[in-house]
Amino acid sequence: MAEIENRDVMLHFRVSPSELEIIRKKMEDGGVRSMSAYLRKMALDGYCVQLDFDYPRQISTLLRKCSNNLNQYARKANATNSIYATDIQDLQERLDEIWATQKESLRVLASLS
Repeated sequence: MAEIENRDVMLHFRVSPSELEIIRKKMEDGGVRSMSAYLRKMALDGYCVQLDFDYPRQISTLLRKCSNNLNQYARKANATNSIYATDIQDLQERLDEIWATQKESLRVLASLS
């Protein structure tokens, strides 16, 4: 396991009040709460990335709903030896929604630079 380095060297620099406000705004936009962590990340890498997990959550929710529906349809088909066209249409609409969300998610990820 890699040894953790102690952070015992202090860096000091001055900013204007307006610069400090910009830094705080960028920290907030990046979801970073620690000024030290934010400044260290910016100094070492030049950027901070906050990933938005809304789309993957939506996809997971939609997949869970489709799985539940599919299980219900399978139980119904096994019990009655038939399934209704409206059930298949409902499942198809949910799958179309999942694909649309997935495409949007990929579009957003592709736009990251």
